[in-house]
Amino acid sequence: MAEADHSSARDDEATTNDRFDDLVVDEGPTLDNALTCVFDIHHHEVRTYNALLDRPASTVAELSAELDRDRSNVNRSLATLREKGLARRERRLLDGGGHVYQYSATPLSETRELLHDTLEAWATTAHEEIETFDPSP
Repeated sequence: MAEADHSSARDDEATTNDRFDDLVVDEGPTLDNALTCVFDIHHHEVRTYNALLDRPASTVAELSAELDRDRSNVNRSLATLREKGLARRERRLLDGGGHVYQYSATPLSETRELLHDTLEAWATTAHEEIETFDPSP
C-alpha cells in the first residue's frame, strides 16, 4: 500500500513538473499554460473557460454541445472554475416557470490580476520557506 502512495506522489510531482516546464521552459507562458499551472486545473477546464470567454451567459446544455462533453463533466468543470474564481453563475427565471443557470468567464483582465496575485502569493511563501531550509548533515 505504501508503494502505491509513493507512486501516486511521484505521479503528482511529475504532473506538476510537466506543467511548470510547459509554463516556463518549453513554450513560454501562454494563457492556457498559465491557467493550468497556476490554478492547478486540467485541459478540459481550460477549454471550458475559453468557451465561456467566447460565449458568455451559456447554459450547461449549450456548453455540453459546444465542447462535446456530457453535462455532468461540464458541471464539474464549471464548479472547479467557479471555485478558482474563473467563472460566474447567474440564475435566470424562465418565462414558463423554473430557472436556468447561465455561466460566464471571469473577464480576462480580472483573470490576469488573479494570475499575478496568485503567483506573487506563491513566490512570497516560497521565499519564506526557503529561508527555513536547514543544511543536510
